[in-house]
Amino acid sequence: MQQAIFVLNNENSIANQFFAELRHRETQQHRMQFRRNLVKLGGILAYEISKCLDYQSINVETVLGISSVNVLQHPPVLFTIIRAGLPFLEGFQECFNQSDCGFVGASRSEGKTHEISITMGYQAIAPFEGKDLIIVDPMLATGKSLAACTNAILEYGTPKSLHFAIAIASPEGAAFLKESLPMDHQLWIGAMDDGLNQKGYIVPGLGDAGDLLFGGKIE
Repeated sequence: MQQAIFVLNNENSIANQFFAELRHRETQQHRMQFRRNLVKLGGILAYEISKCLDYQSINVETVLGISSVNVLQHPPVLFTIIRAGLPFLEGFQECFNQSDCGFVGASRSEGKTHEISITMGYQAIAPFEGKDLIIVDPMLATGKSLAACTNAILEYGTPKSLHFAIAIASPEGAAFLKESLPMDHQLWIGAMDDGLNQKGYIVPGLGDAGDLLFGGKIE
């Protein structure tokens, strides 16, 4: 399958300030700030993706005349993986405020051999047949969770186009998606990090996004 990759921080922008705060150990302690920075990054990546969608011209009546404006033909369908993806999704909803949204749950566990396995859970599948589909997830580490969730979603139909929005990704995760998915897709990545450590976490990364957003959980 073909995979195109866009990396936001290949060029300087205000997004780098949000990344600095997301990664910094001290500012990470301010949970609301961490959440709001993910929302902001979601909005920025949503804007970048919006440039490649289909538009149509409409006329808008102003108090002084008629203005021709190009607007989206159809809003994309948004999906996220709960729980860490929820604030990131919020940024996309602020940009694509007419989009339908779907949700899937997945958890990863590590066995005695350090092999990572994925357990699928809750699913609320929004209709997406023939539409632009954007799956948002803040962290792309090994890629196993995102691949499993995507393949589960694609059992329900075939989108017009498939996009992934990722705040921080690893090269290994991007490669795994390319090998594991049945259709062409584009990755919209905020920052591409160096790689994974022995436990499958992104380095330098920022830690566990879900825990930083919502607190720890009982394993």
